[in-house]
Amino acid sequence: MVKHRIGRVEQEIQKEVNDILLKRVRDPRVQGVTVTGVEMTGDLQQATIYYSILSEKASDVEKTQDGLDKAKGLIRRELGQKLTLYKVPELEFKQDQSVRYGEKIDKLIAKLHQDEANR
Repeated sequence: MVKHRIGRVEQEIQKEVNDILLKRVRDPRVQGVTVTGVEMTGDLQQATIYYSILSEKASDVEKTQDGLDKAKGLIRRELGQKLTLYKVPELEFKQDQSVRYGEKIDKLIAKLHQDEANR
């Protein structure tokens, strides 16, 4: 029962944060950010929001992280208006490494196919 509720809240937060980033946050540093997942603590007090961006440049990742950290207050306020939670969780943004890992695997597979074709 509790796990199910946490999962629902995580999905709701993911949907709303994507929406807020798209419509409410004006900071150019967070343009093109996609929320890929949300992990909440069992007491719903803390939400880790995983995101991906198209660029892999470290400077872009850093700028995006700064932009998200700066927008945290606005995002929390907006969430407070949209969610029916007793207390809006603290937010932490982390870059989703799995997306980049997946892209790396895709490139390796493509290279293998290319090598096979060249034999």
